[in-house]
Amino acid sequence: MLRIFKRILLLVGLVVVLVLGVHLYAGWRLHTALVEAGISKPVATCMTKRMVKRLSLPQLMKLQNLEGDKPTLGAWVRAVKQVDDSKVILVTTSSAALCRTGLAR
Repeated sequence: MLRIFKRILLLVGLVVVLVLGVHLYAGWRLHTALVEAGISKPVATCMTKRMVKRLSLPQLMKLQNLEGDKPTLGAWVRAVKQVDDSKVILVTTSSAALCRTGLAR
């Protein structure tokens, strides 16, 4: 009985580590994409924090399709509007506005 309990705990621990690791990796990729798009590091960091907190992993994965040249924050927001998910659009545009103006950190 103890052996089964240990295996279950090990499995649960591995699942937790995997889920957190994937979410952190998605956040890192998002931050890198924002910086490479020309958004300043402080604004990109602020946006990434807000977006990772508010969006699910599948929603963050939708943003991967937006890779490419986005020279301005406005171009990034226009590209996000092509994603067919209202929450992604809302979180991204509000994060961009709040972080760019300095109202969010």
